Amino acid sequence: MTGFQNKLLEIKRMTDISKFTVAQVKSLLSQISSPDDDRLLILAKDPRKGVQMALKAKEKAFIREKAKIEAHQAKLVYENDLWQNQSFKYIAGIDEVGRGPLAGPVVTAAVILPQDCAAFIGINDSKQLSHQQRVSYAEIIKENALAYSIAIGSAQLIDQVNIYQATRQMMVKAVANLAIQPDYLLLDAMQIESSIPQRSIIKGDQKSLSIAAASIIAKVYRDQIMDQYALEFPYYDFQHNKGYGTQNHLAGLNEFGYSPIHRRSFEPVKSMVKKLNNT
Repeated sequence: MTGFQNKLLEIKRMTDISKFTVAQVKSLLSQISSPDDDRLLILAKDPRKGVQMALKAKEKAFIREKAKIEAHQAKLVYENDLWQNQSFKYIAGIDEVGRGPLAGPVVTAAVILPQDCAAFIGINDSKQLSHQQRVSYAEIIKENALAYSIAIGSAQLIDQVNIYQATRQMMVKAVANLAIQPDYLLLDAMQIESSIPQRSIIKGDQKSLSIAAASIIAKVYRDQIMDQYALEFPYYDFQHNKGYGTQNHLAGLNEFGYSPIHRRSFEPVKSMVKKLNNT
């Protein structure tokens, strides 16, 4: 087919678009992936309100997608700087979940992402995502990450060494358990004992894609643990509070006392333990 014939077919295709029903226009828009598609120019001239509303919705979708891609690129600044150095091929993002609750473990995760991170667009700090988004992204991370690992610090360990040291120990363990030895560590406002070069980033789960991925893996895993504990210890509403000191949780403590998974070094459990030991 000659270039002239191709041009005629293109003109005919554009002409046909102007004859589409509104439903057909909406179907067509769902297939258009670029804001530079010439068919959008044809549809922009269509006076029908339904078409213009569909175009406006598509324009907003393009804006949201652009913002998502820009946010994705912004979260790769630390990783890209390191990848440009040939010495740093495998970068592990490390984060924790569960430092504040009155019950349950602290969970840490380490994640090594590939340099092609297109599969992870939309990933954010786990606290900024809904439960369903976290679960969905956790599966994407597990399927596409070069390596990931999880380490769990029990309530007993937390009571023995304090929450800060328990968190650090579990971060070290998560790194050691990775199937691939990382060349560099990115941590969310923490530093650990390691011979591997590392960088502590304030609000790292918002600034680094690798750390954000680790926060999601840790959060989803810990939530699953607390959901199981909710069945074993039904008095504290763990299925909703995940061990944090909500009103229902505190009410359960007052009525039924503390459980084996409560942190005895955390108030008000600490005072309850002390009172029981003095009686």
